[in-house]
Amino acid sequence: MISRARPLLPLLLCALLAFVARAEEPAKKPGPAPGSFTIENFKLESGVTLPKAIVVYGTYGKLDAAKSNAVLLPSHYMAKSDGYDWLIGEGRALDPKKHFLIMTELFGNGRSSSPSNTPEPFHGPRFPVTTIRDNVEAVRRLLEDGLGIHHLKAVVGFSMGAEQAFQWAVSHPRFADKIVATSGTARCWPHGIVRLESEIRAITLDPAFKGGDYTEQPVHGIENMGAVWLPWLFSQEWWRRELWKKTDPTAASMTLAQFTESQVKEFFAGADANDLILQMRTWEQHDVGTTPGFDGSTEKALRSISVPVLYMPSETDLYFPVGDAKKESKWIRKVTLAPIPSLWGHPAGAGASPEDLAFIEKKLRAFLAAP
Repeated sequence: MISRARPLLPLLLCALLAFVARAEEPAKKPGPAPGSFTIENFKLESGVTLPKAIVVYGTYGKLDAAKSNAVLLPSHYMAKSDGYDWLIGEGRALDPKKHFLIMTELFGNGRSSSPSNTPEPFHGPRFPVTTIRDNVEAVRRLLEDGLGIHHLKAVVGFSMGAEQAFQWAVSHPRFADKIVATSGTARCWPHGIVRLESEIRAITLDPAFKGGDYTEQPVHGIENMGAVWLPWLFSQEWWRRELWKKTDPTAASMTLAQFTESQVKEFFAGADANDLILQMRTWEQHDVGTTPGFDGSTEKALRSISVPVLYMPSETDLYFPVGDAKKESKWIRKVTLAPIPSLWGHPAGAGASPEDLAFIEKKLRAFLAAP
């Protein structure tokens, strides 16, 4: 029997990887204080109106009297509100004793409004595609109407969270003082769309999927999606150096075949297929250039950003290649481009190794402290 390594990214994705990558990790602190915000008759960009749109979120710390210490951390793919725990802690760049930290969950993660938890007529495959701008608008209402916050110290986002961070700077140019984006771009470029479509196809070709009206999860399709997802996750050199052996003690003795099999089986275990697809559609359709007023031009939208941006792509990311980030950074007026020198590919932006985390923390601390 093949031994099983713990899955690196099951639903919390790279947040878990950041923990298992550090051998001497202290006991995990209690999770964020949970919250939920409901918007009645929420109209999406598509024109569809959700009778009830629910945004699940979590918070650390307390809002100060001036309401000036709030930092937003919008979630990445299928993550929950503790998906940024790797970056948060006393004495760290994001310190709950200094900041009021709000972690929001994307539509489609299974807790915020999703195909899996929304009643008819929008259950399952009938749930409409929600865009990054839909998510940003819902969170804006949470902040202003739910929490009474009308200004943010910063928006800090990893991966799809970075997509949201850029959108905040374009849609609401004065809402946040600063923007931080790690391992994520301001749009999904064509190669990303092709990758996501291949992963969607891996799910839908499972006969058990039944057009999204399945009675049991299409497990084989979800595993096949994991098999497509996995080779894009880390760099080629990461695989060549067998760095999976440093992710978890149980993986230390694994062969390539054993590690790959363990991850494919458990990568998205427990996830709902329609939820997985919905968030991939959200991801692939994103482009700040399609924000009203920018005529479909990514360049025009990015040139409109007026606040400082700390842009930290991973040098070896295959999901959001550093070349795309370099192209976009030329269109941002107040940008600090700081590629993460890592072999860990996409997860480098979530502090996948101690070196990655130290790099991100150092840059983030200095950026937030600057006038």
